[in-house]
Amino acid sequence: MASNRLTQLLDLLKEQPKDSFLFFAVAKEHEKAGNYKEALHWYDQLTTLDPEYTGTYFHLGKLQETLGDLHAARHAFEAGIAVCRKAGDLHALSELQGALMNLDID
Repeated sequence: MASNRLTQLLDLLKEQPKDSFLFFAVAKEHEKAGNYKEALHWYDQLTTLDPEYTGTYFHLGKLQETLGDLHAARHAFEAGIAVCRKAGDLHALSELQGALMNLDID
């Protein structure tokens, strides 16, 4: 059952179907509810809709890391690093670099 907040976000998304923040918020709501497959779906849609939305990549990578898909997590972090460098988003860049450095891949 969808939370009231998720329902509100989905209703807003119907009115603003290209709002990147709403896609991100829907993904986070699914993630908080433990609906990881749905969260991944929304994060993936957001990377297609707005590949320059820097906030996506850290959360996408961390979710993939949680799910044990470390190679996908690395890809998300590396893609986000490139986007953040291009955008000059030093805060998000630092977070992504730290996440990549702490990723435990053989």
